[in-house]
Amino acid sequence: MSTDTGRVRLTELASCGGCAAKYSAARLEQLLKGFVPVEAENLLVGLAPADDAAVYRIDDERAIIFTLDFFPPVVDDPGDYGAIAATNALNDVFAMGGTPLLALSIAAFPEDLPIEMLAEIFAAADAQVRAAGALLAGGHTIRDVEPKYGLAVVGTVHPDGIWPKNGARPGDALFLTKPLGTGLIMTGVKRGIAGTQPLERAIRWMRTLNKDAADVLRAFAPNAVTDVTGFGLFGHAYEVADRSGVRVVLESERLPAIDGALDLAREGLRTSGDPRNRDFASAHVSANGIAETYDALGYDPQTAGGLLISLPKDKAPALEAAFEAKHLFLRRVGRVEEGAGVLVT
Repeated sequence: MSTDTGRVRLTELASCGGCAAKYSAARLEQLLKGFVPVEAENLLVGLAPADDAAVYRIDDERAIIFTLDFFPPVVDDPGDYGAIAATNALNDVFAMGGTPLLALSIAAFPEDLPIEMLAEIFAAADAQVRAAGALLAGGHTIRDVEPKYGLAVVGTVHPDGIWPKNGARPGDALFLTKPLGTGLIMTGVKRGIAGTQPLERAIRWMRTLNKDAADVLRAFAPNAVTDVTGFGLFGHAYEVADRSGVRVVLESERLPAIDGALDLAREGLRTSGDPRNRDFASAHVSANGIAETYDALGYDPQTAGGLLISLPKDKAPALEAAFEAKHLFLRRVGRVEEGAGVLVT
């Protein structure tokens, strides 16, 4: 991270940052009800139901994944911002079981922002795209008073290897591949009540691609996968439950948190995205009796979060061993049952 205090603070130019800037999930759901689903034999994933990315079949062996994601700055350092924004977009391809192939920048910047800072954003994004195995091949930039950056990403996947949100089955075990709390920590930093160590931990996780986790997971043929981002764990768990026709059961005390996030939640800190996520999911989430800190963690909007995985429980021990062998984070957080909605115990 940069220690140059003389530079422009990117977060001061944004009304909110990262995936907390997402449009309200409840309003988005209402908006999309007005769209007639496209009828096309080769459109394997579109809006009926929506998922982490669109998928279009080219032939029996190949399908393309197409996604885009961009947001205002979540951190002040330009390099961290570029890398995090790129990671967040690339991770949608990994969440679908695919491999990124090509990316284009989506950028909006004030004209008076120093050109050196813009160069750092683009360079960090390019490095992250290359680390994901893809190429950054151009993009589009416009003038805007609030900085915004992200990527449009094309990836590939076998038509039979797509990981949907709607495939969870009763008896599945649920796992997370990253700890939670990026929204709480970044809000705490902005308000001056979170220290440098929680910030560094949050940035490290937000810069972590889900590539290695997806590479290990691919051999286990999971039933359902999504990445946990702006709608929070509870919001994304509800999407999995609703689209799969099951009940997702989460064990609150097993929910992993980035060091420092729960301390901020205990102090009553909440992000701007917290109430919007509750508007979307709380009617479908039963969390009576759990500690308020875990309730806040569950609704906390994540930026570049980990994968939420649902797979048959008999595969769980082997999955845990495979992640441990690669020194990758994995936490079993619950199970899938017959029923509906999300139950947090």
